[in-house]
Amino acid sequence: MKRNNKKVIRYAVVGIGHIAQVAMIPAFRHAQENSSLVAFVTGDIKKSQKVANEHHPVTICGYDEYEALLASGAIDAVYIALPNHMHYEYTAMALKAGIHVLCEKPFTLEAKQSERLIQLSEKYGAKLMVAYRLHFDPANLKVVEYIKDRKLGELKYFTSSFSFKIENSENIRLQKNTGGGPIWDIGIYCINAARMMFREEPTEVFAFAGGQGMTKLFAEVPEAMTVSMRFSKDRFATFTCSFNTEAISMFDLVGTKGRVRLEGAYEYAGKRELSLIVDEKETKKTFPKMDQFAPELLYFSECILKNKKPEPSGLEGLADVRIIEAILRSAEQKKAVSLREKPMLEKKKKIDPKQAKRKPSITSPKTHGVQAPH
Repeated sequence: MKRNNKKVIRYAVVGIGHIAQVAMIPAFRHAQENSSLVAFVTGDIKKSQKVANEHHPVTICGYDEYEALLASGAIDAVYIALPNHMHYEYTAMALKAGIHVLCEKPFTLEAKQSERLIQLSEKYGAKLMVAYRLHFDPANLKVVEYIKDRKLGELKYFTSSFSFKIENSENIRLQKNTGGGPIWDIGIYCINAARMMFREEPTEVFAFAGGQGMTKLFAEVPEAMTVSMRFSKDRFATFTCSFNTEAISMFDLVGTKGRVRLEGAYEYAGKRELSLIVDEKETKKTFPKMDQFAPELLYFSECILKNKKPEPSGLEGLADVRIIEAILRSAEQKKAVSLREKPMLEKKKKIDPKQAKRKPSITSPKTHGVQAPH
């Protein structure tokens, strides 16, 4: 296969939905030093041509042309922004072709699929990263810095809420067979944040699901879930995620010496407000809206060019998927589920506050043929 010898990684965006149109495709403008957008892979050629016209010309391929594109030598990496249930297949195809993959979360819908993709990455020598944009977000990483500096003392508990209201019955997030439901779509942010702050894996989960079947809108998936996760030394993380409330996105982290609250914690379209309280003295920081997607591109391209292992890797994606599987079992069985076995996860890299990157915000472009999340 013809390879790229330049210092710029050539990307295809696979799936031209809402997140691709409003965030990742525009982000290439802020990542030009090592990342270039050269192709779209789509199920709607006409829609994607309109999107390309909003930005710059790219090669546009249908899903049936994906394998040919992977083998063409025209791209080095793909960004997978497909519906959740399609992540595994399209990531596997790319890895087998030796193409590097940046895959949106959730990584897959089954832990065994995540493990298989990690194995394919190693077998075919292709880099694999899961698109946890908050691993590069200055606001979230400031909290990690506080923890490392022991400003909060010994961590005790984490609480979080991430919710918004869905009113369109055709929203893909309401379809069970596509990996819909609040835990896969937004609960995963709370899980990942708790793991990021405690810097380890939970040993046990207990979950409640509510609202499924109460209305036509929530015929297939729960309206909301509340989850408790136990970590070592009897530390706890509790969160609620819902598709039927006023929008909220925040977490509190409490330790023996201090506490911190991050408002707008999981958002990419607004500012974040950080409050640190130590010895009853409050310090506030405001983080303006910024481009959270270009930092992912810049970092992943650097990993490819310098042959570095990315963080967050496929192992990070696997960690969250196995927890969600346990959460769903707990809600169904109405009992706690143990997570003491951690296959493969001992190799996972820890997040580093130095990963924080700042890029100016993006003016929201015109979208074509997509629904907003809510």
